[in-house]
Amino acid sequence: MDYGFRNKIAVVVGGGGAIAGETARRLAEEGAAIAVWDLSLEAAQNTANDVEKAGGRALAVKCDAAVRPSVESALDSTLAKFGTVDLLVNGAGGSTPGCTTSDALEFFDIESEAFDEIFAANYKAVVVPCQAVGRIFAQKQRGAIVNISSVAGCRPLTRVVGYSNAKAAVTSFTRWLAVHMARNYSPNIRVNALAPGFVLTNLNRFLLVDENTGEPTERGHTIIAHVPMGRYGEPSEIAEAALFLLSDRASFVTGSVLTVDGGFSAFAGV
Repeated sequence: MDYGFRNKIAVVVGGGGAIAGETARRLAEEGAAIAVWDLSLEAAQNTANDVEKAGGRALAVKCDAAVRPSVESALDSTLAKFGTVDLLVNGAGGSTPGCTTSDALEFFDIESEAFDEIFAANYKAVVVPCQAVGRIFAQKQRGAIVNISSVAGCRPLTRVVGYSNAKAAVTSFTRWLAVHMARNYSPNIRVNALAPGFVLTNLNRFLLVDENTGEPTERGHTIIAHVPMGRYGEPSEIAEAALFLLSDRASFVTGSVLTVDGGFSAFAGV
């Protein structure tokens, strides 16, 4: 399948992570050059190395996507290397124990700073890159953005209060930005979101796997019992959905949230 990405330039924010990293690698396989932005330069470089070893073009950039000067610096580096940007994937974010209720942490005791931190990592880290790269799309009258939200943003999950709220904000922002860009700049600028279900990554492992035994936690067992397909998703399965939304195959799709969750959000538990 040819997605039409040859000679396109893609910025993948959070590209050192599991889902965004796999999306970066798949985009490169389809011919795009990749700017991998990540808070960890080492993680960004690992993904960039994978791309280059496979024959692609990549640039690793250290970037705190929630901070405008850091994003602007990353964009300057990207433009110096590749000249422009055609595609944007916002995949930064994740959950943290400090904003997750547990036997050791009641909702009433979560520090307000923990909410600030998780909203910066999951919401601001989407908005700020959209501002910076979106300006280029407005000038070019063309571009495609995919924001990585979560089923937690559509259907709040127990315990992860900050993460659920932040992802709900990402989902709402995606819809708002899709209308704003199409009505004010060009209908050829599309903005969509993915809502992945449960994919086992380093960011959620503390919730799903017992660190002492390596066995699924009680929550892990509960999740699998509520996924009709009976398993966690794979990063590659989320990446393929991202490629569809970024491509011209989705030319009449904007302001949408595509759920990739093995049926989790469709299942009432009975």
